[in-house]
Amino acid sequence: MKNGQGRVSPGSAAPAEERGCSWLNIWVFLIFTLAIKAAIGTLCLWLVVPFCHSSDQPSALQQQFSEWECGSAVPQGTDRGWMCCPKGWRRFQGSCYFLSTDTMNCAESARNCTGMGSQLVVITSKAEQEFLTEQGTHPLKEINFYIGLFEYDVGQWQWVDKTPYNETAAFWRNGEPSPDPNENCTVMHLPEGTHKNWNDVRPYEWHYRICEAAAVTV
Repeated sequence: MKNGQGRVSPGSAAPAEERGCSWLNIWVFLIFTLAIKAAIGTLCLWLVVPFCHSSDQPSALQQQFSEWECGSAVPQGTDRGWMCCPKGWRRFQGSCYFLSTDTMNCAESARNCTGMGSQLVVITSKAEQEFLTEQGTHPLKEINFYIGLFEYDVGQWQWVDKTPYNETAAFWRNGEPSPDPNENCTVMHLPEGTHKNWNDVRPYEWHYRICEAAAVTV
């Protein structure tokens, strides 16, 4: 309702054009908000940074790496659909593996893996042994990779994570391990042409290494 000077009186309705513009602004804001949320969801999936579940406590491995690669492999009993490893690592079942391109002695190799939030690899099945044997094959030369098996006393072998040593799941080369008490670290010798390729060596020898950590599920 207009007063005598042609102004809109307080409490009177705004013109229809102004009401339409206000509703349009609200819809634009809502659409923009939804687009931002969708973009964040896509970022979590495709940039493969497994920290999107903010309620989870990041593992030591997650704290060390910012670039990840994920594959669709849902573990039984979980509702998450991706398993992730640091970029450049190799995944098999529920583990991530790093095969080094430089050499260190036995103790330095163990410390290097620990510093990356992992450990020297613990091999508990023939399938895992065969996978690593295939991954480590070098077409031009024979190389050794330290693994996480140590002789703490003569004839007493133990894995780095205290997993019990199982002779039926050991993959020594013929004639190994040797009785030399100074050879108390273990390497995987590649290429061997067989999955039985472990050899005990002296701890000061420089070899490559294989580190292992649990894959991150998201």
